[in-house]
Order: sequence, then C-alpha cells, then structure tokens
Amino acid sequence: MALRIFCLMACFILPTAVVPQTRRPRAKPVAKKVVYACPMHPNVTSTKPGRCPKCGMELRPVKPEPSPSPTPSATPPDNNEITPETKLFSSAKIPNVHIYDQNGNQLNFYNDLVKGKTVAINFIFTTCTASCPPLTATFRKVQQNAAERGLPLQLISISVDPTVDTPERLHAFAEKFNAGPGWTFVTGDKAEIDSLLAGLGAAVSNKNDHTPMIMIGNDSADYWTRAYGLSSPTQLVELIAGAAARQ
Repeated sequence: MALRIFCLMACFILPTAVVPQTRRPRAKPVAKKVVYACPMHPNVTSTKPGRCPKCGMELRPVKPEPSPSPTPSATPPDNNEITPETKLFSSAKIPNVHIYDQNGNQLNFYNDLVKGKTVAINFIFTTCTASCPPLTATFRKVQQNAAERGLPLQLISISVDPTVDTPERLHAFAEKFNAGPGWTFVTGDKAEIDSLLAGLGAAVSNKNDHTPMIMIGNDSADYWTRAYGLSSPTQLVELIAGAAARQ
C-alpha cells in the first residue's frame, strides 16, 4: 500500500527545468590615448610620435600624473618663496658624482661646480653638428654679457657622449668657442655621467635627442628654473641675474 502511494505522489512531481545561464561578454578595457609632448615646449603636443616644430626635439609620451593626496595646510608663503615651477627641481637632486673637466682635473660635480654658486648648465657633445654649436656660441655670449654686468656665474656644459668626449676633445671644443675662465666642460665615466644626466632630468637614450634646455640655478637659495638654450643671450642673462638676486 505504501509503495502505491509513493508512486502516485511521484507522478505529480514535475521535474525542475534547468535554465542555462548566459555569460555576459566582458567589457573590453578602453585603450588609453597616448599623448606626446616636447620636453622643452610642453605646450607642443601630438597624438603621434614626431618632432617638435620649434626646437626639433623628439616628442615623448606624457606620463599621467597621479592625483595629489590632500596635505595639511602649511604656513602661507611669502613673496620671496620659490614659485611652483622652480620647486619641481632642487639642489638635493644633483648627484655629487666624480667627473673630469676639459683640463683633465677630477672633480666632484656638486661640491666643486654647483655648491654655493649661481650656475647655468647646458648639454652638448663635440661631434654634434645640429644644436650644439649654436648652444655653445650662445653660452659664450652669455659669459661675456654676464661679465660686463659683473654677475658671478659658473657655466657648465655636460657632454651627453662621454665615451667619445675625452677631456682632450672637450678642451679643443672649448678653445674653438673661446670659452673663458669659469666655464667647465664635463665628461667622465659613462655610468657616472648617466647618473648625473638622470639626476638633472636630461637623460636620453640617443645623444642626438639631447635637450636644448638650459638649467639656471642659485644653489644658495635652492632656486632653479629652465630656459630654451637658443634664446637670446640678453634674455638668458636677465634670467641669470634674477636667479642670482634670490635670497
């Protein structure tokens, strides 16, 4: 009897239909657009690789800047405070690497050439036939104009090709442009120079793509700014005078 009742109950139980689950297609990640900009002229941008129409430098991918974290408000700045532009660089970033000048003297870059001085730094190599000759000629005029105004100034030209630019080559290059005292041409071990260039924000994988930028700084005030190396000597001397006046 029990078996009969069980069979009758089983007849009224309908099987549950299994509905297959459909997988939603995964959304494809949106490809980020790469923007290229000139290291010397950040306002010159492009969506494709190329060269800057103003200075001829190779455009480089712009890295997205992370959103800044809120920080507690500090003491309000006074009128003599360094501007946000110059705060992007500090003397603390300059490596004190061993280098050689055009006379074969071994020096410590920061201690011997920058510490406590007002300096202007450019980047060259002796076999360059494009921007380096006019950059060096401009530096010579800057040196002359600064001397006429009585501005204390240390000029520094760093080779981006240290394996070729020996002190002897730099010495001949300096003589070619009538470099006066207070103008140091820098070379050295490639690893040391690479470290120096990286610290100054001027590292390049191809020497021909070196920056035509000039760094102008007053180490005592930790004030730094940048300028286009082919600007007029008068404009550059004005920037140097402004840097030297910083307290």
